[in-house]
Amino acid sequence: MILARRALLLGATAALTGCDRLARNETVRNALFSAENFHKWAQRSLMARDALAQEFRPDQISPVFRANGTANPNTPEYKAIWRTGFADWRLRVDGKVARPLSLSLSQLRTLPHREQITRHDCVEGWSAIGKWRGVPLRTILDAAGLRQDARYIVFHCADDMGGGRSYYESIDLIDAFHPQTILAFALNDRPLSVANGAPLRLRVERQLGYKQAKYLMRIEAVDSIANIGHGKGGFWEDYAGYDWYAGI
Repeated sequence: MILARRALLLGATAALTGCDRLARNETVRNALFSAENFHKWAQRSLMARDALAQEFRPDQISPVFRANGTANPNTPEYKAIWRTGFADWRLRVDGKVARPLSLSLSQLRTLPHREQITRHDCVEGWSAIGKWRGVPLRTILDAAGLRQDARYIVFHCADDMGGGRSYYESIDLIDAFHPQTILAFALNDRPLSVANGAPLRLRVERQLGYKQAKYLMRIEAVDSIANIGHGKGGFWEDYAGYDWYAGI
């Protein structure tokens, strides 16, 4: 499957002769055909922006959905909101928005939601299929009113990665407004467990697992990711050299 996909991408690239003049420019060539940018460019050239990730039948759900990354933030701040059943937790939505929001978990649960059974693919090599329920991210962004200069959505999380650094991730507006990009509060018809990101996590189904930020605390609209962390768009991108675009 992977070899077939690569062959398809290479064939499509050869057919896109209109890019020849741009490719002669060294600066453009270096940016366009870096491994990460080529991956993003090729995938989005060949697929509709709203093309759906594969969804599965209920009988295909994995018996165990293992935790990826942090299994418990275990910070004093997280323990405090966990003890109240997340009644005191609020999701902040701010940055380049017209109407900053502060939403409780009960408010999110009353909003129109989406259910989807999808496969989580971890960069470590394992996969699991789960049923997610949550609010489409576009619903929240529409309510907040993105400003015209907003280009990326940054997710700030509760998990402490050491050295006073919390987990963070980002996506662009194409993925933010994708119909399967949701803020999930339930997995397999149960509220999220701590190990799987309670009270709220991101599901951006056309990307790898490290993009699925857990323990969400704040969503920030920005015009650039250059000033987030070390400027590469996410924790593992900054500290482990992962690609910012992790499309599958």
